[in-house]
Amino acid sequence: MRTPATMMKKNNGDDRTTAAFEKAAERRQEERYVLRLYVTGMTPRCTEAFVAIKAICEEHLQGRYDLEVIDIYQHPELAKDEQIIAVPTLVKKLPAPLRRLIGNLSAQERVLFVLDLRRMENASPP
Repeated sequence: MRTPATMMKKNNGDDRTTAAFEKAAERRQEERYVLRLYVTGMTPRCTEAFVAIKAICEEHLQGRYDLEVIDIYQHPELAKDEQIIAVPTLVKKLPAPLRRLIGNLSAQERVLFVLDLRRMENASPP
């Protein structure tokens, strides 16, 4: 049975292009994510944000992420350095590009989009 990928390869005739794409997709699956979650103490909203992002990371990035939670009450200098103006704020440091998500982190599709995970999962086989 011919899959769309083999049909495309056969029609295109350029195996190097397909191989490069597949190699890039594999690297993407192995990338390590460095995330920072800025919160203000243990407020219900910040606790909910932590639970939501932790669940998303465990489901989609298991073993490939570092999540640092920064309480801006305890470390205001870090919030100033990152120009955090509202909490909760999730900052994706790595992989590039740097991204920020402010507010509700329980909207899973929104978080996946900001983390560039929605595109990666759509490309994977069912």
